[in-house]
Amino acid sequence: MDSSKGSFVFPAANQKASIAVAFFKRDSNYFPLSQPAMLNFQVDDLDAVLDKLTAAGVAVDPKRETYDYGRFGWFTDPEGNRVELWQPAAS
Repeated sequence: MDSSKGSFVFPAANQKASIAVAFFKRDSNYFPLSQPAMLNFQVDDLDAVLDKLTAAGVAVDPKRETYDYGRFGWFTDPEGNRVELWQPAAS
C-alpha cells in the first residue's frame, strides 16, 4: 500500500488490475465540490458501457481520456453524482 501521493492501492490478486482509493484536495476541480467522493468502476470495454448507458438515457460525458495505464470516461447517476469508468490498458 502506497499513500505517498494521497492514495491507497490494493494489489490485485485475482483481478485484472488493482483497487485504488485516491484523495483529492477539497478545492480540486476533478469532480463537483458538492460531491464528497466519486466512485470509479473498472470496465472491460469503456466505449461499449458508455454507449449502453447513453442508449438507456443516462447523462454521459462525451469527453474520454487516454493514458498509458488506461482509458477513462464519466457519467452522471440519477442523483446527480459524477461516476468514473476506467478501462485498464492492455498488458
